[in-house]
Amino acid sequence: MAKKLWGGRFGKKTNPMVEEFTKSIGYDYRLAGCDIIGSIAHVQILEKAAFVSSQEAQKLIGALKKIYGEIKNGKFKFDETSEDIHTNMQNAVEKEVGDLALKLHTARSRNDQVLFDLKLFCKFELQNVQYLCLALKKTLQKCAKDTKDVIIPGYTHLQPAHLVYLGDYLAGFGVMLGNDNERLENIKKNIKLIMGAGALAGTPIEAKLYSKKLEDILEEAEGITIEPPVNSLHTVSDRDFVIDILAALSIIGMHLSRLSEDLIIWSTKEFSFVELDDAFATGSSLMPHKKNPDVLELIRGYTSVLYGNLVSGLTMMKGLPLTYNRDMQLDKPPLFKSFEIVTKELNILAKLVETLKWNKDTIKKRLEKDESIYATDILYHLVKKGIHFKKAHDIVGRLVKYSIDTNKAIKDMKDKELKPFSEKLKQSDMLKLMKPSVSVKSRVSIKR
Repeated sequence: MAKKLWGGRFGKKTNPMVEEFTKSIGYDYRLAGCDIIGSIAHVQILEKAAFVSSQEAQKLIGALKKIYGEIKNGKFKFDETSEDIHTNMQNAVEKEVGDLALKLHTARSRNDQVLFDLKLFCKFELQNVQYLCLALKKTLQKCAKDTKDVIIPGYTHLQPAHLVYLGDYLAGFGVMLGNDNERLENIKKNIKLIMGAGALAGTPIEAKLYSKKLEDILEEAEGITIEPPVNSLHTVSDRDFVIDILAALSIIGMHLSRLSEDLIIWSTKEFSFVELDDAFATGSSLMPHKKNPDVLELIRGYTSVLYGNLVSGLTMMKGLPLTYNRDMQLDKPPLFKSFEIVTKELNILAKLVETLKWNKDTIKKRLEKDESIYATDILYHLVKKGIHFKKAHDIVGRLVKYSIDTNKAIKDMKDKELKPFSEKLKQSDMLKLMKPSVSVKSRVSIKR
């Protein structure tokens, strides 16, 4: 086990089983870059508070920047025997500057250190997911534009309901992704980077010295500021932002799962509305003819993992007394995993949607086959002729049933056959009404 950040009070070495059970370096190494950035800011604060000299600060910051560069270019070797990433980074600095590194942890606790690291990590990850949400939205918008004249059945209860533009359908998922982006933006804005909470009760350094712009250290952190704590007890025990993120990522996963489910259904032989590109499908080890939508099925399946990660975070926090408890170490695996899942899904789904082939002839034939989808259009035609809505509803319902029972198309019915249902029903009107373009254009409440 690597050198620890604690130990003077103990008379025995830590049992190896305890060391293995409690260490988190196996997953919190992802916070390394953020930890270094926080340490540079902390050194600058220590210098202003006269805990380190200007010369000492320069040496420490130089060592930290060197390590940061190695992390970024993938050359830094993490010490798997370290208790956590904070210990690993501290020991790495000590290798560079010797005992001077022992001043780095002045007025600092891992309780507040991990919060800074995790919040900064989340800000960067949220920004990336936002970018991917908007990229998929843009892909859907392009697909909608390319198919703007294609009309498809719209479904409720998975039964044909109204005719709609395929572009409107695709744009509906674009709206979801836009909402996802706004939700992530609000979470990102509400994450406050705080220093000065210490273990739970603050530090001997004045609050005003903890106020600084992070962009002075890292160009990518433009607009991100460090603030002193308003309530240090809450600061070190706050994991609401983690749960907010897990919830938002779960909602994104749900949206992507719904899109995937529709594409799975529509790509079946029974529908054949759309065909997946071969590059985004898989085959069977037994059945040579199979072309399976495994990518879409996994997106649907991973939603359960996202939901489970959210429940994990909520359950972990539900009974914890103020302030910090070691349970909180377990917030990272589900958070990291959820970011990883959603990032991969958004990336691959954007490429998959881009390569979809819409079978327009098949869709057109499907519309010709089902006349009942025009039932509401006929209903409104009767309402405009002066028949009140409920009566018109009954008339059209009986007409559709008659069409099904006699296996006769409504458009083929002569005026004499239509008259028993209503004198307002004329074959010439039916022929005009029962067209896809007429149907979709009749609904004018949609702002276009």
